[in-house]
Amino acid sequence: MSDAAPRPDDAVAWEGAVNARRVLGSIYRMGRSEWLTARGWRQMHDDGVRTVIDLRNPGERRRRPTDPDVAPEAMAGIDVVNAPTEDPEHPEHAELFARQTPPYLSHPSGYAGVVRLFPERIAAVFRAIAQAPAGVVVHCSAGRDRTGIIVTLLLQLADPAAARQAAADQYEASVRSINEWHRISPYKHPYERYQEADELEPVIAERQAALAEFGAGIDAEEYLLEHGLTRDELERVRAKLGGGPERN
Repeated sequence: MSDAAPRPDDAVAWEGAVNARRVLGSIYRMGRSEWLTARGWRQMHDDGVRTVIDLRNPGERRRRPTDPDVAPEAMAGIDVVNAPTEDPEHPEHAELFARQTPPYLSHPSGYAGVVRLFPERIAAVFRAIAQAPAGVVVHCSAGRDRTGIIVTLLLQLADPAAARQAAADQYEASVRSINEWHRISPYKHPYERYQEADELEPVIAERQAALAEFGAGIDAEEYLLEHGLTRDELERVRAKLGGGPERN
């Protein structure tokens, strides 16, 4: 692994955040933003984050009764951008996920289908990263699979030679982290549950194999340029990956 590759200690401790860690430079990932407390939002701001990119569909973006109450002023100085990676109304989307359990993207084996069906949406996420004035957080619901697509492509842009191992490490960390959250979560997930170590280990290995297959089948730079990202935008994304966390 290169020196620039993410390490296990890149986890961040913003209060309330679940599955949160630095990807590279000033780009972070996490699960639902509604898990953050007011203090967590301010800690994120203190770490230089000025843009949160929410990959969920609009109907998913809502509080649960177990989420903390956060006043709007706690989020001051942080722009929240909704940039969904999928269109649930697309006829082929249902073919990909609606007939499986769970009925959503929950495994790297589905990544290729998403990037094939929704290239403009994926490019829009990268455009939002490029346009962000400082640090960026990318998140979906669990912070694992939709986020995993974006992170896999980001790591290819940063260092193609190190991308496979870096993506595997990031994915393993995200699976373990959200699994631990299922152990303690006050909200019972309708499809997912906590898995003990002996059950989780083969799951991680099988998912990492599928992730490696996805990564081997796509060239992030070529894909993004083909689908509308400009060379300047691409280099702006790379600049965020190459620097350290942006702090005030």
